[in-house]
Formats: sequence, structure tokens, C-alpha cells
Amino acid sequence: METLRNFGFLLKDLGRLYTRRFEERAQALQLTLLQCKTLGYLSRNEGISQARLAELAESDAMSMVRILDYMEAEGWVERRADPNDRRARCLYIKDKARAILDEIWRLADETRMEFLGDLSAQDCERLIGMLERIHATAHALPAPQARGGPAAKGAKRAAAAGARHTGSTP
Repeated sequence: METLRNFGFLLKDLGRLYTRRFEERAQALQLTLLQCKTLGYLSRNEGISQARLAELAESDAMSMVRILDYMEAEGWVERRADPNDRRARCLYIKDKARAILDEIWRLADETRMEFLGDLSAQDCERLIGMLERIHATAHALPAPQARGGPAAKGAKRAAAAGARHTGSTP
């Protein structure tokens, strides 16, 4: 049971190590992790909006605009008018970016193989299957409810005090 307590720490640290290793490799392509994620998500979701792409890549809107401006100037992506919303643009990968994407996937493959190198093919299949199940479970979870612990009680007191406060905000 004690090892289960390490679950969150282990996932977080593994993600950090994997990301750092991938970023080291991506430097050879002169790409950032966010640029790689942007091209990767866009390749799987062509026609997506800029706002949705920013969500998927876990980026703020302004950073995504700068990345897409750069990629458009390099001839990697194309912004087209959204037929359903004249204010929005849909994003598409251009042929020039396909070779870069191939390199990104190669780097991802190398990094993954390093991390999974001590596992058999069967172990890898089982691990990925279990992680996919955990991922699906996590996405299906409802929002947590306050349990009445010290933090929840403090939040209730603060909310009640705020409701009674009639002066200006500091």
C-alpha cells in the first residue's frame, strides 16, 4: 500500500524527466516543446481553431499566436477562414512542415524507447493499456466536492465574510 502513495509523485517526476529529455533532443531541430506540441496536435486536428489548439497544447493565447505567426512565416501552417465564423480562422499543416513533423516523431520515438528500453514488448503493451484506462477514468471523474476539511471551512468563512463586506475592495 505504501508504494501506491507514490503514484502522483512518480507520474509527475516521470513526466518531468521525459519532457526534459525530449526538449534536449528538440534543441537539435531548434524547436521548443511548445512548437513541437503545436505541430503534433495540429497534424492530428487539421481545421482546428487557434483557441482550441492553444487548449490542447496547454498554451496561453498570446504564445500560440506568436508560434503560429512564426510557423506561418516559415510556410509550415496555413490559416484559412472558418466557413462557420467569419471572425475565426482554421489551421492546417502545409507540406513543408511534414518533414519537420517526421523529425519530431522520430525524436519522440527515440525518447520513448529510452524510457521503455528495459521493458519487454508485452510489458510495454500492458503499461500503455493501463495508462490509457487510467487516463479515461481521470477524464470521466466529476468535479471534487468540498469535504469540510480545514481548507473548505476557511473558504466558506471567506465567502461568508465577502458576502457581508460592504466597503470598497482594497
